[in-house]
Amino acid sequence: VLLVESGGGLVQAGGSLRLSCSASGTIYSIPAMGWYRQGPGKERELVAGITSAERKNYADSVKGRFTISRDNGKNTVYLQMNSLKPEDTAVYYCNADVRSSRWNYVMEYWGKGTLVTVSS
Repeated sequence: VLLVESGGGLVQAGGSLRLSCSASGTIYSIPAMGWYRQGPGKERELVAGITSAERKNYADSVKGRFTISRDNGKNTVYLQMNSLKPEDTAVYYCNADVRSSRWNYVMEYWGKGTLVTVSS
């Protein structure tokens, strides 16, 4: 299974970006997908997650500004980021729990990351 992120870039504070992550390969189901980030000198942290049933959770620092969504038919998860702040600067990683067949265990996969830089 391969996760490929897109949509990162440079934006001014207060601006918006939309990240996308598409999963490809042998996929039966994806129970959960999410976004993590790792800022300079910081540990990787959960930004937002979404289940196949559309249950969502967010880090407190992004609530009200970021929105996670998914297209199950396309095995794709999105992260709409509004009102961006310099402290949102980080490499954003896509994460997915994938079942390759109805008899297999769920395995966790990561994308390579996409850089988001927010200038002040």
